[in-house]
Amino acid sequence: MNTATDTYKKGTIRVMITEVFPELIHLKKVDDRETFNNLILKILPSIKKYIRGRLAALSTHPHFSRNKYSEDDIVDQLFIEVYDHIEEVKKADDFYLWLFKKTDELLEDITVEEEFDDFFYKNIDEYTKDEWNEMEEQFSTDGDGDLLMIEELDDISYNKNDYLLNHVFIKDDEQDYIEKLDKELDETKIQKHIAMVLKKLPIPMQSAFDLFANYNFTPTEIADLKRMKTIKAIQLIQTARNSIRDSLISRYL
Repeated sequence: MNTATDTYKKGTIRVMITEVFPELIHLKKVDDRETFNNLILKILPSIKKYIRGRLAALSTHPHFSRNKYSEDDIVDQLFIEVYDHIEEVKKADDFYLWLFKKTDELLEDITVEEEFDDFFYKNIDEYTKDEWNEMEEQFSTDGDGDLLMIEELDDISYNKNDYLLNHVFIKDDEQDYIEKLDKELDETKIQKHIAMVLKKLPIPMQSAFDLFANYNFTPTEIADLKRMKTIKAIQLIQTARNSIRDSLISRYL
């Protein structure tokens, strides 16, 4: 797996969104809403990916109405929010984070009561290989395996969740795990396993890890985006990482 390429792609997306900011400000000043919206469309794929992932996570909860909320409705509202409030952004470097914060505010309006598989969460390192395989089979049969693997977009670089072993095993003494798992598994298998584990974790934990791994946000930025303390963001990411690490070791090593 090419971690350098993965990081470059994510950095490029962030740079691209940052670079359009001055033009958007100009278009707002001259009240050219049509061109403004067309420019927003060019940077929208990564935001739509984030929205789809959050809706997919929510859709597994019994209190969430799948038919009541749609990605298009949230995107339409986001267009309005960005046009009406873009002057809140003081400099171009802040635009990427601000855009996700606006998106998250819209998603918070449809957040459901927190529910997750507590037994799985507490006993993640005790499952047998047969139990993991059965869980993955059910995950795929239900169609949930596709919920976090985003449908095709115009730019293929937006077309998947780029979960990598480097997001999970970060300590120097864990590099052996990466080498062993790299020999055992291909990239698709790793991504599917991580998506399956994340689906069973609390939604705030899923979201924090997703923002860290897929959207190149730092824990401090995630804390700002989620309006929480940085230490809380770090704890969410680390707990998600530990759960994924323990599950990979339990299942494959």
